[in-house]
Amino acid sequence: MATKVVDAAGEPIPTSSVLMSAAKHIEIKCMSENVEFLKCKKKDPNPEKCLDKGRQATRCALGVLKDLYQRCKDPMEAYVGCMYYRTNEFDLCRKEQQAFEKACPLD
Repeated sequence: MATKVVDAAGEPIPTSSVLMSAAKHIEIKCMSENVEFLKCKKKDPNPEKCLDKGRQATRCALGVLKDLYQRCKDPMEAYVGCMYYRTNEFDLCRKEQQAFEKACPLD
């Protein structure tokens, strides 16, 4: 595989292919954190005002990535590897996507 999902310490590496592969899971599991962050940004365009909400959204996404990797390592690596190789073209990685979503269903 040309790209890694986690570093040597087991922490997620949020590359575009990792984030694209896990996007549906992040959307579902981090909905409230992302909505709160977007509400904050809409209310106040000053980036400094929403740092805490942004950290919460980031922490949630990284937690989802770590959980997915622990539960579905092989299918996730295959899907991320395909997405990396195919420049994040979902249509070219449907087989890997199906295996990943079967191993780690969307809740």
